[in-house]
Amino acid sequence: MMRMQRTSTTAAMALLILLTVIATACGGKKPPVARPAPPPPASGSSATATRPPAPPEPVAEPVIVPPEPVREDRIASSSLDDLNRNSPLKPAFFEYDSSDLSAEAQRVLTENAVVLKQYPSWTVTIEGHCDERGTAEYNLALGERRAVAARTYLVSLGISADRLRTVSYGKEFPFDPGHDESAYTKNRRAHFVITAK
Repeated sequence: MMRMQRTSTTAAMALLILLTVIATACGGKKPPVARPAPPPPASGSSATATRPPAPPEPVAEPVIVPPEPVREDRIASSSLDDLNRNSPLKPAFFEYDSSDLSAEAQRVLTENAVVLKQYPSWTVTIEGHCDERGTAEYNLALGERRAVAARTYLVSLGISADRLRTVSYGKEFPFDPGHDESAYTKNRRAHFVITAK
């Protein structure tokens, strides 16, 4: 009986050694893991299920149409002398001893801004003028303030500052040579001269 027990212990040991040798010989590789099978196609033929998705539809690029060239009109084809003789730019008038823009002066400057935007290549000099009352020095300074006020307002309306120059003539170049309030009213102004087109 003892002998049988020894044989079975020896057999068990031999089996254990054999299993160790086999495990070592396999290099410690793990047994393969079963992967789940993909689900069957929902319906239709198997060819539909293996077809790759269709490419996306091309995006239509916006069509950019260049602006129409400005057609030559009577104003654009006029010489600088003719433009200034029959100027599309109107003067803005001021109250006595003031460089503040009245509502009427702002309306005129707004209309002038529309013209300047229509002809973006024009360069304009804004002349500041005064009536004959006051000293020459005082009127030169007042004329400058008037020209600058008009320029500042035009810039606020979107006209490029580099297209607008200012100069003051004080009381030297009146519209009306008279010596009464009617003449003075016409002479207190910001006058526009087109200097380049």
